[in-house]
Amino acid sequence: MAHPEIAKLGHVALVSSDLEKSLWFFKEVIGLEETEARNGVHYLRAWGDFQHHTLSLEAGESGQVRHIGWRTKRPEDVQAFRKLLEQDGVEVEAVPAGTTPGIGEAIRFPLPSGHQFELYYDVEKPKADEHRRSVLKNQTYKAWAKGVSPRRFDHVNIHTDTDAALTYDFLREQLGFKMREYVRDNDGNVLAGWMSVTSLVHDLAFIQKPSLPSPARLHHISYWSDDSQDILRAADILKENGLRFIGPGKHGISQALYLYVMDPGSGCRVELFTGGYLIFEPDWEPVEWTLEERDLGNTYWGDSVSDKEDNNITIMA
Repeated sequence: MAHPEIAKLGHVALVSSDLEKSLWFFKEVIGLEETEARNGVHYLRAWGDFQHHTLSLEAGESGQVRHIGWRTKRPEDVQAFRKLLEQDGVEVEAVPAGTTPGIGEAIRFPLPSGHQFELYYDVEKPKADEHRRSVLKNQTYKAWAKGVSPRRFDHVNIHTDTDAALTYDFLREQLGFKMREYVRDNDGNVLAGWMSVTSLVHDLAFIQKPSLPSPARLHHISYWSDDSQDILRAADILKENGLRFIGPGKHGISQALYLYVMDPGSGCRVELFTGGYLIFEPDWEPVEWTLEERDLGNTYWGDSVSDKEDNNITIMA
C-alpha cells in the first residue's frame, strides 16, 4: 500500500468573540460567500474554492482556532494516517461523517506544538445558488461580486514557543510536508520553515518565537488573488471600510506580494496574497536564510508585519 498523502489545505475552524463583526468582515469586506449556516456555525468559501467551505465561523468567549483541516489524496489515506499516527503514540480522535457539514469521516490529532490538525477525504462540492453562480462551468461563483473577492484559500502560518524541531520532523516524517525555504540560527536550529504538500512555496509556515502566551498560536490565514492590481484594489477597499492594514509589500521568501489586515471580531490576521513562484522540480533543494538575512526574507520591500506586530493573535483551542 502506498504511503498516505495529504493533497491540499482544506479549511480553518475559527471562533470569534464578536461573530457579527467577523461575518461582516469576511463576507462583506473580504467577500467570501456563505455556503450555509447550521447550529450557529457559518461556512464560507472564496469564489474559486470548490469544496463546501474553507473557513467556518462560530461565536465564543475569545478568538481561537479549533483546528486546521487538510484533504488527503485518497479515501483510504484517512485511516492509513490514523494507523501510522497511533503506532507512533499520537492520540487520534475519530470524527464521524456528518459531524462537520460538507466533510466525510475525519481524524483529528495534535502536532507536537499543540496545534490541532484534521484530515479527511470525502467532501461536498455544492453548486452556488443560480443568482450567485458564474457562467463559467469551471468556476463556483461570480468573481468580484463584493469586497476584495479573493479567488481561493492559500495557506496558514502558525507559531510556537516550544522546541520547533519536533514539529518540523513530525510534519516531514509523519505527514509528508516538504521544506521549501527556511531560516536557520547561528547554532544550526531551524527557526522558521515554509513547507508544502503541493507545488506552492508553502501551504504551511511554521515559526518558533520566544515567550508567546501559549505554545500553539495562529499568526494568519491567507487568501489568494490573481495579480498585484487585486492587492492594490484590496487596500482601497480596506481603507474605505475603516480598517487598518500592513502593506502592500513583497516577501523575499516566496517572492509574493502581501497585505495584512485583522478581523475585528476574532482578532484573526488575514493575509491577502499574490505572486510568488511554484515548485515543479523533483530535486528541489530547500533554500536557507540566515538570521542576518531574515529581514530581507520577510520583507523584500514595503511595510513589515514584524515591525508592527501586536499580541492580537488567535490561540489554538
